[in-house]
Amino acid sequence: MTTPEDGGPFAVIVNGETKQVESGTTVADLVADVAGSPDARGVAAALNGAVVPRGRWTVVQLGEDDRLEVLTAVQGG
Repeated sequence: MTTPEDGGPFAVIVNGETKQVESGTTVADLVADVAGSPDARGVAAALNGAVVPRGRWTVVQLGEDDRLEVLTAVQGG
């Protein structure tokens, strides 16, 4: 079994679903996967229950078993 320390893929939970990612994957990488772009407007991210400010998305790397929630604002009522 590989681990993030080995540089191999590892599992994280993104919006409730398990996803395999490579070592060095950042919050911005997974926001781009979910929202289509790391620059998408109306998007927020929380890692293990704590909001990650947008300015830190490119520097916060994920670890094994981290839980990332990517939230997208929706207009309408």
